[in-house]
Amino acid sequence: MATSFLKLSSKKGLLRQVIVKLTIARKNRPCFKSGVFIRPEWFKSKETSRGFTYDVIPPKKGKLNQPEVEQAEKAKSDLYSFISRLEAVTNALKEGKEVLSHKSIEDAMSLVSGIDAKNISYYVIQEKRRKRKEEKEGSRMMKTFFEWTEEYMNKKEVSEGRKRGFRVLVRILARYEKYVRMTDKERRGFTLDIDTIDRETIEDFFNYMANEKALSEEHPNIFQTLLSDYPAEFTPKHKNCKIEARGKHIITNRKNHLRAFFNWLDDNNYTNNRPFKGIKIAHDDYGTPFFLTLEERNTIADWDFSDNKALEQQRDIFVFQCLIGCRVSDLLKMTYDNISTIEGVLNVSYIPRKTKDKKSVVVYVPLNNRAKALVEKYKGLDVKGRLFPFIEAQNYNNAIKKVLTACNINRKVTIVNPTTGESEQRPINEIASSHMARRTFIGNLYKKTKDPNIIGKMSGHAEGSRAFSRYRDIDLDVMNETVALID
Repeated sequence: MATSFLKLSSKKGLLRQVIVKLTIARKNRPCFKSGVFIRPEWFKSKETSRGFTYDVIPPKKGKLNQPEVEQAEKAKSDLYSFISRLEAVTNALKEGKEVLSHKSIEDAMSLVSGIDAKNISYYVIQEKRRKRKEEKEGSRMMKTFFEWTEEYMNKKEVSEGRKRGFRVLVRILARYEKYVRMTDKERRGFTLDIDTIDRETIEDFFNYMANEKALSEEHPNIFQTLLSDYPAEFTPKHKNCKIEARGKHIITNRKNHLRAFFNWLDDNNYTNNRPFKGIKIAHDDYGTPFFLTLEERNTIADWDFSDNKALEQQRDIFVFQCLIGCRVSDLLKMTYDNISTIEGVLNVSYIPRKTKDKKSVVVYVPLNNRAKALVEKYKGLDVKGRLFPFIEAQNYNNAIKKVLTACNINRKVTIVNPTTGESEQRPINEIASSHMARRTFIGNLYKKTKDPNIIGKMSGHAEGSRAFSRYRDIDLDVMNETVALID
């Protein structure tokens, strides 16, 4: 029979959650959040037949502390109700000869929520599982493909930028579905369905996507209908949008979005269909990253923008981003809580938004004197308590272009055209954006240290990151210095 032990959550606060540690076997001791929060002073040790253990001990009742006593007694009652159900569920699963694990017990606990411990049995759990499966099957049968895409966007925690990209993909899928119906006599009833869409359909869709611009010019009347008549299951924000030519980079990006959608369906048991099985998605070729030199960065930082305070603010934000190397999505959320002193060094710390769902690694970046001065310059100016008076991300990108243009930083750099896939020369001020600040931080540090591990700890790149590896080709100076070692 399983036994329970109590401990407090390590998360500090006026109230702390009680954690129930369930001992099933010597090496099987899963911990469960009870959902019961108490004051730490109520959590005390007591002697039992098994030795000393911890329990919730309400304070002695007095004239002035009656509400506190009632709160503690209710917490203890709720806790023991949870423990009773937890032990009853564990014993029931054991009776059914199921493998006891944190996942299996927690899943069963979710099924018997609200059921008294004495009424819990393996039969009850099995019945609850059967009903849940029937409800899920019924829901799955009723939803259309586009309703599933809406549910995915509502439930999946991704950035707003990725959501916008996925919505673009959904609009193209809707046009593809109707285009097939209108042009293929043998598939008049063609409908996208999460259970029947196959590899051949996926490949046909991406072939359509690559040629949609040419098709729209060849059949303007058909596309006039497609662009104005979308499925009722979703409401596109951009009706009658203009279809643009798409290059390899954009199509690869959309393939990754659609594959992520089907992975989510599979992970949540909404379908067993895996249409991407066997489809290889080529890696994007972003080319060698371009960035500002330290001299250019300092020119921007020292430029006199006293005649344009709004542009001066955005210049300062851009320079600060160049000094800490974060993504703009992380920068926009920063407040003074992100600034701390560790062993006498002032740091900015944050969890990169892009990787927090995979592994919550905190990034620490020491602030140099220029960064410290910028933090101090804007202290207390933002009404929302953020580090700087941020504006909308696209306006920030436009301001960066204006800053570089005003500072006469317009040298030409080589980029890969996202539509044609060909290399081309463009003035850096015309293609500058917030992400160039991140590249400026990483690129200049790499030139100074040549150590990807140190830089990766401050940039948030995972060890061996393919994106980070591009910076190894950034400068002839690095190669010249390396060759000089064997001179």
